[in-house]
Amino acid sequence: MPVNAVVHIVDDDEAVRQSLAFMLGSVGLPIRLYESAKVFLESLDPSLCGCLVTDVRMPEMTGIELLNRIKDRMPLLPAIVITGHGDIPLAVEAMKAGAVDFIEKPFEEEVLLKAVKAALDKAGGENDGQLPEVLSRLATLSERERQVLEGLVAGQANKVIAAVYGISPRTVEVYRANVMTKMQAKSLPELVRMAVLAHVPPPAGISK
Repeated sequence: MPVNAVVHIVDDDEAVRQSLAFMLGSVGLPIRLYESAKVFLESLDPSLCGCLVTDVRMPEMTGIELLNRIKDRMPLLPAIVITGHGDIPLAVEAMKAGAVDFIEKPFEEEVLLKAVKAALDKAGGENDGQLPEVLSRLATLSERERQVLEGLVAGQANKVIAAVYGISPRTVEVYRANVMTKMQAKSLPELVRMAVLAHVPPPAGISK
């Protein structure tokens, strides 16, 4: 973790901001709060270090729009996106905008603390070399498992994937479970994060 690292929390809900500040402050992390993406941008300092925790759905500017605004100006400020309206296409969009993690509400306190610690480690230049490991796990997938993974990353429902490949939705569920196991993903957002990291392409022949 870099010296003077600060967790920057952007959320239009004051109760959420205070809750997150209490949670993270209780473990000794310095916190700064912002009631909107606009306020954060107005106080933007290229020398800021630490990490950003932002909600997705906010008035005036969404969390993903915020990430797109700062990713070139502040590439060393890792961002965690939190939302109560999580879905896979949104998670993919967040990751492509530069988010290092995507967390759905409600979440366990330990989940956020772990994500923030990982983001701060990344800000400090610590690299766990995850890409080679992710690529190694991808190599263990069968062709059909890889197809199902590509469908999931594209945000497709099981029945859509099933129709494209001429299999049953139940069979897709089995392949999906196999993919989660082989990729060692504890959740769908985590699986998406690994797929985006490895640049898994959208499947040919599937459209939203």
